[in-house]
Amino acid sequence: MLTLFAIALGTFASEDLTCVATGLLIQRGQIGVTTGILACTLGIFVGDVGLWCIGRLFGTAALAWPWTARRLQHHTLRDVRAWLDRHAAGAIVGSRFLPGTRFALYVMSGVLRVPVAVFSLWALIAALLWTPTIVLMTATLGDAFVARITPLLGAGWLARLAVVALALLLLHGIRALASRPRRTRAAARVARALRWEFWPMWLFYAPVGVWVLYLAGRYRGLSTMTAANPGIPDGGTVGESKFDILSKLPADCVIPSALIAPGDVFARVELVREHLEMAGWQFPVVMKPDVGQRGAGVKLARNAGDVETYFSQVADPVVVQPYHPGPFEAGVFYYRRPGAERGRILSITDKHFPVIVGDGVSTVEQLIWAHPRYRLQGDTFIARHADALQRVLDSGERLALGIAGNHCQGTLFLDGRDLITPALEERVDLIARGFEGFFVGRFDIRYRDVERFKAGTDLAIVELNGATAESTNIYDPHTTLFDAYRQLFRQWSIVFSIGAANRAAGAPVTSYRRLFDLVRAHLRATEPFPVSD
Repeated sequence: MLTLFAIALGTFASEDLTCVATGLLIQRGQIGVTTGILACTLGIFVGDVGLWCIGRLFGTAALAWPWTARRLQHHTLRDVRAWLDRHAAGAIVGSRFLPGTRFALYVMSGVLRVPVAVFSLWALIAALLWTPTIVLMTATLGDAFVARITPLLGAGWLARLAVVALALLLLHGIRALASRPRRTRAAARVARALRWEFWPMWLFYAPVGVWVLYLAGRYRGLSTMTAANPGIPDGGTVGESKFDILSKLPADCVIPSALIAPGDVFARVELVREHLEMAGWQFPVVMKPDVGQRGAGVKLARNAGDVETYFSQVADPVVVQPYHPGPFEAGVFYYRRPGAERGRILSITDKHFPVIVGDGVSTVEQLIWAHPRYRLQGDTFIARHADALQRVLDSGERLALGIAGNHCQGTLFLDGRDLITPALEERVDLIARGFEGFFVGRFDIRYRDVERFKAGTDLAIVELNGATAESTNIYDPHTTLFDAYRQLFRQWSIVFSIGAANRAAGAPVTSYRRLFDLVRAHLRATEPFPVSD
């Protein structure tokens, strides 16, 4: 009887560990099968009813919990109670197998006054389904596993500890597989690992780095690439100012911008307000670091309060631009060899911004994880829309998941070679040649009409990146890894050949010491950017 009581009491501390330990006791013949299962089941059942009692007695306080507040913000208590009445069996029994749901659901059952008889019946059924499975699995596993590891660990406590660890791992795996959201997340991780476009930068760029070193040896050193664009500091290798570059482009094809220097938060907010009045801009405006990368810290400020919040998080110089709604954006990689009469478009990236469409039933979080593409960058979208995850979109309602035209921020990149026309190439070349000292880089351009864009008459340049810009059409999901490397190798060959030609003509190159300091400062930048929109 004392053993029975001790096991039941142990489930209050850790149900899984107690069930596993009980299975080992059965395996060693120290207690009977019936006694062990009964003790574990009784303890778990009493604990479950205890959770219902907590909710029943402390319902008001429970409703103030962040967990419940988030889930009830779009629903009345009556709606939730009605749902529980209809789905009590599935919810109560299912939560026993889904990690992270049982505690909150059982307490909420008490808060919402689910009849104790109904709750107790389904809680008991859940315990009867779960407990014997775990106890017997451990007891059976113990015999087979211990026999195999005894030659390595002996038959003592190390072998038993190994059984406990393995059983808990299997238990965690069973629960993970039983959870549809976890299965979806696991599948997304596997898909990301198999698709090179989502590989870590250090892994994907390793072959490119080798190629760059080869080109550096061929063209008199790594610093040769810094002469590719004499009109941009260090050729646009790293650390260049977005605002300074935009100011050198024709005003009629550039989204206007303002540079807000570091300073007092409220003084910076006032500067933005004054600029809006003088320039005739209206909210929303786009805010981003003047020196940034890969869309980090891009925010859409809808009012002065958003501007203040942004400045409280970013102390560095910030570029402010009126928001251009697109709805289209393209990344146009351009190059012109020194001495050539005209330049060429190497590639165009056709960018598609992530948007989910409501069905009147699913939450924002569910829609993200249900989408075959968006789930691959689900963590990015979840962090960005943390305050709206439990919102249920109306049927047909659209929610933009991102506004920054960057692959790592969730935008889909497609090869836009069909957008290249002689008229567009001529227009881009005219713009580029108007920028003295610019030869190679990528224009990020927003536009409203596809045909006008192809005709070169609808261009709103968001920013221009220099020597280390990417030919981002490689991230088209249909592009093979071989083709991606072939494009990048060609791109870097162009950069170094242009740099070599400019260097031979007398263009200065960045010293290795400065180049090292620039890269080190870039890598050591510690100021966290706000989560991008």
